[in-house]
Amino acid sequence: MFPSHWEVLVIFLVILLLFGAKRIPEMAKGLGKGIREFRSAVKDVREEVDIAGRQDSQPNTIPSAAPPVAP
Repeated sequence: MFPSHWEVLVIFLVILLLFGAKRIPEMAKGLGKGIREFRSAVKDVREEVDIAGRQDSQPNTIPSAAPPVAP
């Protein structure tokens, strides 16, 4: 299921050859920033869903109109 150590090493060497040693830290920084933004977005969506769920579960407290009183 998971790649072996040799496969990871070969993939790393191919990336090193394609992009160069100077560009790899920039790519890693961009990847880390993207992951942080994704996690933040997921957190925001979860909070919105929780808030909406709490609002839906609260009973409607709007009083209905009182029936007219007979004289």
